[in-house]
Amino acid sequence: MQFIDLKSQYQAYRTEIDAGIARVLEHGRYIMGPEIAEMETQLADLVDQPHAISCASGTDALLLALMALGVGPGDEVVTVGFTFIATAEVISLLGATPVFVEICEDDYGMDPEALAAAMTERTKAIIPVSLYGQVCRMEAINQIAAEHDVVVIEDGAQSLGARQGDRMSCGLSTFSATSFFPSKPLGCYGDGGALFTNDDDLARICRELRAHGQERRYVHTRIGVNARMDAIQAAVILGKLPHFEAEMQKRSELGERYTEALKGIVTTPQILPGNRHVYAQYSIQVDDRDGFRAHLQEAGVPTAVHYPVPLHLQEAFQYLGLGRGHLPRSERISERIVSLPMSPFLTLTDQDRVIEAVREFHGA
Repeated sequence: MQFIDLKSQYQAYRTEIDAGIARVLEHGRYIMGPEIAEMETQLADLVDQPHAISCASGTDALLLALMALGVGPGDEVVTVGFTFIATAEVISLLGATPVFVEICEDDYGMDPEALAAAMTERTKAIIPVSLYGQVCRMEAINQIAAEHDVVVIEDGAQSLGARQGDRMSCGLSTFSATSFFPSKPLGCYGDGGALFTNDDDLARICRELRAHGQERRYVHTRIGVNARMDAIQAAVILGKLPHFEAEMQKRSELGERYTEALKGIVTTPQILPGNRHVYAQYSIQVDDRDGFRAHLQEAGVPTAVHYPVPLHLQEAFQYLGLGRGHLPRSERISERIVSLPMSPFLTLTDQDRVIEAVREFHGA
């Protein structure tokens, strides 16, 4: 059993994906080929935002957003400590200070009360994370940001396809970023990402920044980076996009099936009212994680931990002077969280094997 079944997905869409890659090889425009603009148009339509700017990774998407806002030394950016390091390392790379706040118990997203308490006159941006495939409390976060005239950058690396009401993740704030890392809900076959915005000026700046600050060929208006996405990776995304909504529906169904079978036995994911969860990971909490993972491994069931050490306790952020006890909720959850196999191609037979192993460990 695979933790994420990318091989079956490729076999299902092989004709479209292979044809798209072949077109790139034939026309030879590997950098900023026509597939890039086509993909950006489809992505913008998907999330109902005016602008989608592709880039080389989800990390680059976050970096470009902060650069476009002029974030730098002396600025603070509020984010969560319970996330992948990319969310915060881009803040430090620009010389700004990451301010880590707590998450909510139910959706593992930013706690709006903690955010409100962390806002200062030095706050330049807010990066909430829609973790595991569910949109966090964006309405409350956006309201706090508006009161302080600060831009929100939703980190939707794991949540593209998720919905809050009738709006999709990455279409809920001035800026948002997603990742096309292969294991993401919409993944390519290497690194890739996209940045979304409803601001025309910010979109223009980001397009310049991703290509060395270039306004047009060899005319550079600002200091930028090389953050362009390969046309071959865009071809892979284009091959998958027609199937994306059906995959998200399947993810939701499989997640609900897990929850129905495991509720009361482990701490299962909770869905905020009006949300559609797409389960980039199906993550539960257990008491004896090491023992639990060993038992599932013996049963042939792979697991993963997202994430075992909160960012404020990582060596890379020790310069902030934060220690254990700074984010007790995040610290406790990081010791209990574990993810089970999940993909749109997870068979019911394999899912039943997972469920049986989980229940068996807990004597259920």
